[in-house]
Amino acid sequence: MKPNQTLFVLYVKDQQKSTEFYSRVLDEKPVLNVPGMTEFELGNRALLGLMPEKGMENLLGLKSIPNSNSPKSEIYLIVENAEELHKRALDNGAKELSPLLPRDWGQKVAYSLDSDGYVLAFAEE
Repeated sequence: MKPNQTLFVLYVKDQQKSTEFYSRVLDEKPVLNVPGMTEFELGNRALLGLMPEKGMENLLGLKSIPNSNSPKSEIYLIVENAEELHKRALDNGAKELSPLLPRDWGQKVAYSLDSDGYVLAFAEE
């Protein structure tokens, strides 16, 4: 199966705050920003979506799980300027997990944690 487009949705506490964070880190404006959903184009038919936890609760009838301060998942972006993006994330409130270092799989990767508990990995070849 090859989808026409892929949308990865993160459930966030504060849509506006997360929109501002990802706008500054990615240096991109959202392609969609309406109450209940923000989307950023990531290239190759991929989008990053931000949905308020309350929206997910209303849509699916599920209660969000309180943040346990452990990472929820990882957004792994292979870019040409990993160190610059990592610095932008830190400058905008992310917590550094690891600086840009060579990894066993042949890429250099920096890791940070956003305010909703998502790991941001910025990698370069």
